[in-house]
Amino acid sequence: MSQHFTVIAEFAAPAESFDAFLEICRYDSDRSLADEEGCLTFDVLTQQDASDIIVLHEVYTGRPAFDAHLKTPHFEKFAAALRDLRIEERNVRFFTRQHP
Repeated sequence: MSQHFTVIAEFAAPAESFDAFLEICRYDSDRSLADEEGCLTFDVLTQQDASDIIVLHEVYTGRPAFDAHLKTPHFEKFAAALRDLRIEERNVRFFTRQHP
């Protein structure tokens, strides 16, 4: 059974910061997939009926791979954008895949 570690993180961005934050999310996704062996999936999603919501769906080989992600330069840039762009962290949830 796979023990992949999944993160689903939801953020709300003010209208004036939405595009900039979306670009930072894309950058974090691109770098995570290119530079982190333990990052298997990193989707950047927008909600169809809410113009301020961005959801990140990330899958790692395990919790240690996610913990390593939190120490990367691209994550540091993402974390700075949360502060600088006044992004609201709505909900961050962690899951372990059970099937398949």
